[in-house]
Amino acid sequence: MAGDNLDIKPDEIAVEDRGEALTLIEPLLVQEGARHHGELADLALELTAKSTGLRRSLPDGVVTALSELVRSMNCYYSNLIEGHDTHPIDIEHALNEDYSTDPEKRDLQLEARSHIAVQKWIDAGGLKENATSFAGILEIHRRFCERLPEDLLWVENPETKERIQIISGELRRRDVKVGRHIPVSPGALPRFMERFEDAYEKLGRLDSIIASATAHHRLLWMHPFLDGNGRVARLMSYAMLRDTLDTGGIWSIARGLARNEAQYKAHLAACDLPRRNDLDGRGNLSEEALAEFATFFLATCIDQVSFMEELVQPDRLRGRIMIWTEEEVRAGALPQKSSVVLAAILYRGELPKSEIAGILGTSERNARRVTAALLERGVLFSESTRAPVRLTFPAALASRWMPGLFPEKT
Repeated sequence: MAGDNLDIKPDEIAVEDRGEALTLIEPLLVQEGARHHGELADLALELTAKSTGLRRSLPDGVVTALSELVRSMNCYYSNLIEGHDTHPIDIEHALNEDYSTDPEKRDLQLEARSHIAVQKWIDAGGLKENATSFAGILEIHRRFCERLPEDLLWVENPETKERIQIISGELRRRDVKVGRHIPVSPGALPRFMERFEDAYEKLGRLDSIIASATAHHRLLWMHPFLDGNGRVARLMSYAMLRDTLDTGGIWSIARGLARNEAQYKAHLAACDLPRRNDLDGRGNLSEEALAEFATFFLATCIDQVSFMEELVQPDRLRGRIMIWTEEEVRAGALPQKSSVVLAAILYRGELPKSEIAGILGTSERNARRVTAALLERGVLFSESTRAPVRLTFPAALASRWMPGLFPEKT
């Protein structure tokens, strides 16, 4: 284990505050009178309409099932941006306590499971503070890191090769360099985090949506943690959009950011730059670059909602699931009339077990046999013997049911 090496120790150096002025992080918002604000407001309105329409088009049971698959997809793409490739099928195995025998792959499965746990906590309303609050950001980091395997809780200084332990939910205690950007001194972080919280605390709906982008960069600009900043920033933005738009967790910005990773990182780097001229806002950093990143971010959100909207169009989704089911029936892997049960659940969202025999026009015994086969196949789920059955979207079937959501596992 990394912690067994003698040259590795917890970070115990004195924390220095170099007295940086809080104005260094300004602007935290694209001001209302700025050239791009109207365009950003239009994008926020379009995103609101599309996200609300998608959420309302689906039965609650389908939303619940879809959100669980999207949670794994979100985890996959967010970790992929960090260079960690853990396929949703492997994530699903980890959630079922089925880990790889390869230590490195197992660690990445555990990392993914930790990410899933944090998003599930957010989805369940566990984040009581605002997502941009000092306490909320520390809590997201703590929950993500506290479940990580030991080997993933150490970082190495690229210049000195010194290895430093990451403490979950604790701000960094030393200076760091991110590309060409040198974030504020560690002792200044509490002051900057409080300014960050104040800036995003009481915004109207449209400005909150725009702030899911601007806060995303400004958190990364501060770089509050030794590691995990990218994951925390994406989870923070996810929580902001989920709260403001009531997304139901059925779409995610992470897929769009990963598919446009070079553009994403180029925008982030541009936002680190100082104000270009007298027409570029009144803060220390470039308002123009911040607005361009927010435009990219919101346009990417809209693109991802449109993608999900296309995938879950009732007739097309039903058609893909029915084709798969009939193939399984012909192969003898599922009983006759399995498609009838799935079609009913797609329409209603969930189905009491007592109604299945009537829907099938068959005996209770045969209804139980069909239900049991679908449960065993992992396409239905029930919380107890008396609870209704609802649809699930297994990662292994995503290429058939939800093509394009993520790459097929090779």
